[in-house]
Amino acid sequence: MPAMTAEASEPTAGEQPQEPSAPPTGPGRFIRRSRRFPLITRDTARPEGGGRAAPGAAPAPARQWPLLTVMGGVGLGLLIVALDAFRAGTVLIGLSLLAGAFFRWALPEVGMLAVRSRFTDMLTYGLLGAAIVLLSLMAQPDPWVSIPFLDDVVHFTVR
Repeated sequence: MPAMTAEASEPTAGEQPQEPSAPPTGPGRFIRRSRRFPLITRDTARPEGGGRAAPGAAPAPARQWPLLTVMGGVGLGLLIVALDAFRAGTVLIGLSLLAGAFFRWALPEVGMLAVRSRFTDMLTYGLLGAAIVLLSLMAQPDPWVSIPFLDDVVHFTVR
C-alpha cells in the first residue's frame, strides 16, 4: 500500500476528518460530530442563487446579465445626473436598484448580483432603491412629492 501524502490525508471541503479511534464507516460516508462551524474555514459557500444566469457555454456578459442590467441603469443614471438632470438621474438609479431586488426575487440564478442570502439582497436592494427614489422625488426646489410630517420633523430638529 503506498504511503499517503499530507495533501491526500486532508479532508476536502464539507468533509469532517475521522478520528483514528472512530468506528469504520465505509467508503463515501462521513462522520458529523457537531453542527458548529469548523474553527478553520477552508473555503466559502456561494450565495444562494449565485450561479450563472445563462448556460456556461454563453459568453461572460450573457451569464451576468442581471448584474450588468442593474449596473448599466445606475451608470446611465449617473451620466444623466452629470448632464444636470438631477431628479431624473437619481430616480433612474433608484429604479435600477429596485429592478435588482426584483431580479433577486424572481430569478433562480442571478450570477454576481447575488452577494448575500436572497432575503438580505432583496431587502438591501429594495430599501436602498425605494429610499433613493423617495428622496429624489422630495428634493428641493419644487419637490414632486410632499410628505407633511417631514416638514414638522425638520422644523423641530433644525430650527
